[in-house]
Amino acid sequence: MPGDPALERDQGRSGTEIELVNGGAAMRVRDHAYRGSGNAVQTRQIDPTVAGNDDWKAGTWSASGVRTLRAFSATAGTTVMGWFKLEMDSPLPNSTTADPNDRYNAIGLAGVLTGDSDGHGVRALLELIDVNGELRLVALGRRLDGGNSQTFAASQDWRDLLPAGEWVHLAATFDFGTGALALYRNGEPVDGFYTRTDDPWLVSGPGPHVTTASDPRGIKIGGSFPQDTVERNPCDCRMDGLMFLDSVVSASDVRRQHRHLAR
Repeated sequence: MPGDPALERDQGRSGTEIELVNGGAAMRVRDHAYRGSGNAVQTRQIDPTVAGNDDWKAGTWSASGVRTLRAFSATAGTTVMGWFKLEMDSPLPNSTTADPNDRYNAIGLAGVLTGDSDGHGVRALLELIDVNGELRLVALGRRLDGGNSQTFAASQDWRDLLPAGEWVHLAATFDFGTGALALYRNGEPVDGFYTRTDDPWLVSGPGPHVTTASDPRGIKIGGSFPQDTVERNPCDCRMDGLMFLDSVVSASDVRRQHRHLAR
């Protein structure tokens, strides 16, 4: 954004402003996932020994909802995708507790918040989180504000899916009409499983089924609480070409998008 080095403006239709929280212009690094890209964004934990609010993360948040994200209100589907380069091999120390051995149970990548979110609760999210005692790459979604979430977790070891220091293209799709989720890595579907076998999105009855008719309270990138009130699930990583779409992108289009950029 002209005149404010701590702001980015969406290059898509919404024009949503994204804040580079705490790091400002220093979060733009000379790295890129694909030819033709500009800078990447760097997120990281700053001081794990202090319960402060200094972690580098990005996003936007408004208690009344972010109007430019209205396309995600009452939508039947969402896609979150982008390039990610992790520079860590485990969740980071939990700066909100006194125990030096306590670590977060997740690594935040990127997602769209719900219409009633405190800065953590999401409508559609890519992240790494503990599933039955094991960290896994997941697509986590919630159709209704205040409702239950569903998670689709990758079966493959997350360190194989996201090797440290390597750019990887990830995509997660959320079909709120049918309750289906999917994960993709470098354009190809990722095998996985649902963590719930019931109907957390309440889609078994008559439709159409869409998300709550509320503007999301924001976007979070590289950790939770983009309003910078709490530290949670920081990611020491770089990201490039992030996309938040108000539809379910087909498997063939995910593959084409990856090939287009990778070439």
